Amino acid sequence: MSYREALIEVGKDLAFALVVVGIIAAMAYAFAGTWPVAVAVESGSMEPNIHQGDIVFIKSPERMGIKTYEDAIRSNYTQFNGYGDVIVYMPDGNSDATPIIHRAIEWVDAGEVMPNGRIAPHEGYVTKGDHNTGYDQPGLSSPVKPEWIIGVAYYRIGWIGNLRLLFNRL
Repeated sequence: MSYREALIEVGKDLAFALVVVGIIAAMAYAFAGTWPVAVAVESGSMEPNIHQGDIVFIKSPERMGIKTYEDAIRSNYTQFNGYGDVIVYMPDGNSDATPIIHRAIEWVDAGEVMPNGRIAPHEGYVTKGDHNTGYDQPGLSSPVKPEWIIGVAYYRIGWIGNLRLLFNRL
């Protein structure tokens, strides 16, 4: 086989691999309704239920719905060993910031008092990491708007996210 023929074969193999990856990505997006379909957990704020280095699969809020801690207690609904859904969102809507994964605790309307004593400037979710002692909103300016939410967590695989986090450090 000549050098040219070998390059053509490698090119065909690469094109085939790209098509397969594209099909898998399209199917994952079709199933989840959001992108990315999985996130690596970067902190321990959700311990002991979700660990740093886990990979968490998410679906769009439109597909999953979001049940808050308060609503979940009434219906005895649990997810990841706690009441209420775990959401992944952009802090303060900043798409350049690292997304946060925390539990949706309650819904507040604009003008309501949030658990931190501040007045909610708009409607949204008050969130809290399972390991955190307080609500997240003291560090954030407002509740989490629905459009800031990337997805709702539904499944996790332990420690595999460390591979993804390793690439972040390079």
